[in-house]
Amino acid sequence: MSSEKQVSYQSTNTYEVLNTFTSKTKNVWMVCHGIGYLSRYFLKYFKHLDPEENYIIAPQAPSKYYLNGKYTHVGASWLTRENTELETENVLNYLDEIYKAENLQDAPKLLLFGYSQGVSVVTRWVAKRNITCDHLIMHSGKVPAELNAEDFSFLKNTSFSFIYGKQDEYLKEGVIKKEKERLKEIFPSDLKIRTFNGGHEVSKELILEMAEI
Repeated sequence: MSSEKQVSYQSTNTYEVLNTFTSKTKNVWMVCHGIGYLSRYFLKYFKHLDPEENYIIAPQAPSKYYLNGKYTHVGASWLTRENTELETENVLNYLDEIYKAENLQDAPKLLLFGYSQGVSVVTRWVAKRNITCDHLIMHSGKVPAELNAEDFSFLKNTSFSFIYGKQDEYLKEGVIKKEKERLKEIFPSDLKIRTFNGGHEVSKELILEMAEI
């Protein structure tokens, strides 16, 4: 009869940055990619932003794997349904260390951005660690079911944006209707819902709009 045991050990992970933080930096972004990305490739969606005003930090999901069953391209995943609570804590500890290393508590304007699976990561981090930010941007992903309005009640001066493509195959009409209703309950004070013509993809145009708000 098998049984599961547990050990703790120190782990090291990388993250990518785009541009340089200077006195001219206005926006500091932490951007969490979706399933199948590597952080260095995810940064391509932010290269059109003004490099003097925008400093972008892209954490790397820890679970890497070969895409499409071939040993050529590598992607990564943040979490699965297996040991989700334990794996979530590991991910949050990792994000905590980036927060400290990059002195994000002193950011002139902090934008937290999640795309697809990255939405579940960034919203859990904000809620469970009481991370304050100026703008929480949720792009083409759902807020985890265990989170509610009380989890975000400490945020007093934060803007919230939900972005999705009108043809997103993962956010069917019934799903998106329920998610929008739920988001309005969780973020009742300052939620903006923005759409674009496209599927499950990143909108560079709306990212530019977010940078200029």
